[in-house]
Amino acid sequence: MYYLYMDVPETLQKAIAYFSDPENAFKAAVEFRWPGGNVTCPRCGGAKHSFIKTRRIWFCYECQKQFTVKVDTIFEDSPLGMDKWMIALWMLANCKNGISSYELARALGIRQNSAWFMLHRIREAMKDDPTFKFGGEDGGPVESDETFVGPNPYKMHKSRKAKVHARDDGNRHHIGKTAVFWCTGPRVAASSYQGHSQR
Repeated sequence: MYYLYMDVPETLQKAIAYFSDPENAFKAAVEFRWPGGNVTCPRCGGAKHSFIKTRRIWFCYECQKQFTVKVDTIFEDSPLGMDKWMIALWMLANCKNGISSYELARALGIRQNSAWFMLHRIREAMKDDPTFKFGGEDGGPVESDETFVGPNPYKMHKSRKAKVHARDDGNRHHIGKTAVFWCTGPRVAASSYQGHSQR
């Protein structure tokens, strides 16, 4: 967990205006890549380097190679500029219901397949930690719920309702429905519902 030492735009209009400046987009990418500004070589990890301002690249004195902010990140091998990447990151992080590749392509003025490529890379970088444990490390509170998914018996034809009713052993409240159980917690809590879900 780290904090960004920059003013994060609060609206899409401000984000586009802010990141359209190549210098702002570059500074934001550097802040994301190396929080706190401690730039290290992605190849050898060396901290001794010089910065070539006109080309926005670094030269590492230890491995004698040049590197940019894109090397060894989701931006690597992408011909798109950092201004488009930063706006795409902002949009995906701030759109509550997600964003499609067509919408991103229209917003950035790029092709749909390029937007699709960007979204997949950004989503891969934003992926949750697979070692995450519900309820925390100490096994805190867990929430669970159940529901029945299926057709509405009151809208069924009489003959179909009779067939489903016979199949469901006369259970008139959940005709043709499937029980779905959801548990957000450790496996111990989920296992207590196994017997109930098989009924």
